[in-house]
Amino acid sequence: MAEERRQELVEAAFRCISATGFEGLRLRAVAAEVGIDHSTLHHHFPTKKDLIAAVVEYATGRLRLPGSTLAEHLNLLGRAMREQPELFVVLREIDLRALREPEIRAIVDRGEMGWRHALATRTAPEHAALIIAVVKGLTLIPDDPQDVLSRLENLLEGT
Repeated sequence: MAEERRQELVEAAFRCISATGFEGLRLRAVAAEVGIDHSTLHHHFPTKKDLIAAVVEYATGRLRLPGSTLAEHLNLLGRAMREQPELFVVLREIDLRALREPEIRAIVDRGEMGWRHALATRTAPEHAALIIAVVKGLTLIPDDPQDVLSRLENLLEGT
């Protein structure tokens, strides 16, 4: 039950950031959306930063495909950009906040370290920064990202 409530809070916070941006994230509103008191939310997430870390984990978890090749991973990302743009809205909102807030930067950095590690199993480790930069940039462009991701894959694989 506690884990289900925690997940409801994470998903409510995710929807809030997606709809109103990071600046619009209000813990009282998140708690109210799942039908609990604001003070009860703190039993699940002692701080707002703890909730944000859980939101980042939730969003990035939806972008994982364990055991996949680089092509499969890039295809997953391209499909997610088209079908689930709210994932990237939330992640970019948090990235922007991380520029001004070191604690949020630490949360983002932890997520990116995991991503870099996962990419290192799919391609040369020095390519991770390029892939991350391209993916983040593509999420700011409303066009279909698949062509760019395919060209990136070809470039990295030397074809």
